[in-house]
Amino acid sequence: MDSSSTIVEFTRGYLAVFYTCVAAFYALRITAKKRAGLREVVFPGERFSSTWWNHMLFRALRFTIWMVCLFRYFFPGIDSYLGFFAYLNVWPIVLAGNILLTAGFIFTVVTHFSLGSNWRSGIDPNGSEKLRTEGFYKLSCNPMFLGIAAAQVGFLLAMPSVFSVGCLIIGLYTLHSQALAEEAHLMMLFPKDYQHYMGHVR
Repeated sequence: MDSSSTIVEFTRGYLAVFYTCVAAFYALRITAKKRAGLREVVFPGERFSSTWWNHMLFRALRFTIWMVCLFRYFFPGIDSYLGFFAYLNVWPIVLAGNILLTAGFIFTVVTHFSLGSNWRSGIDPNGSEKLRTEGFYKLSCNPMFLGIAAAQVGFLLAMPSVFSVGCLIIGLYTLHSQALAEEAHLMMLFPKDYQHYMGHVR
């Protein structure tokens, strides 16, 4: 078995385990937050609003990727339906994808924990008492979304296919749309401070 075959087959199992861990992380994180006394930490927004659709679409995307990766592991024949790009499905690209996917997720997790009790998913209608500008937020207005986007690009490289291209497009669209909504919300809460912040941070 050559290097490409070895890495590609390893990645088949790695992606199944990776996305199972991602699902477990978010489930445990939300459960732990609720047990710590927070009634709700996920705020998709008003039903059928743009942010609600963002959340629903992103959840569906995450679940679909997880299921596809699991089924690929147990039923390799599924690959023929995913539209793989054979010229990209070689070990240097696939390995780079695994590394970027993992690094993006680790960065997202670290950002999660850096927020402490202030972490929320979506826009909390009760707002925030303080604009966070320290830590990773000195480098980016949306560091968590940056980590997720990097992981999504890593997924494309790790599993180069028509399926993963579609996932990347949908993923980046929802992240961009949600970022705009959250930035508008923060601009409303902290008009002067956030405008100044956006003028100095990407």
